[in-house]
Amino acid sequence: MFTGIIEALGKVERIVTDQTNKHFCISSPISQELKTDQSVSHNGVCLTVTKAEGGKHWVTAVDETLKKSTLDRWKEGSQINLERCMAANGRFDGHIVQGHVDQVGTCVRVQEVGGSWLFDFEYDPSAGNITVEKGSISVDGISLTCFNIKENGFTVTIIPYTFENTNFQSLRPGDRVNLEFDIIGKYVQRLLKQRG
Repeated sequence: MFTGIIEALGKVERIVTDQTNKHFCISSPISQELKTDQSVSHNGVCLTVTKAEGGKHWVTAVDETLKKSTLDRWKEGSQINLERCMAANGRFDGHIVQGHVDQVGTCVRVQEVGGSWLFDFEYDPSAGNITVEKGSISVDGISLTCFNIKENGFTVTIIPYTFENTNFQSLRPGDRVNLEFDIIGKYVQRLLKQRG
């Protein structure tokens, strides 16, 4: 389990394709602290560290993960938001993030407003995912508050600290992002559907 508070920015150093899997070598300030079998959120996707040494670590994405996330679009040099799983005695500074991407969304607008940035995102509403005004959402693993809610989209505000310390600094209109909708909202929605 994660909180959506990004610890470090990583960089994709190498990509190795192995049949339907892809192995990614990531360099980051926290890579030297990672251990094999540790769970780490990479742009909101929970991946297992398969090897860590020399300030770099390796993770593997299977075909299912590649199809349901943006990992198939990673290139050498791509910036990756990283967060280690939450310690049992840790603080909840963000919200409950499982590291399971619900669907991919698209950035449709970026606007600088008074020293912060507004990012508008759209997604396919046919998947049944929902947002609520001032509710939580994870965008590329970042815990954010959404507003300007529409059936197929929402807006988030990014403060300078988040902009400078996550991959939002390189996000442009047309770019795809991993979305994980609020787990509480998903359970409520399912219960309501079961009750008709």
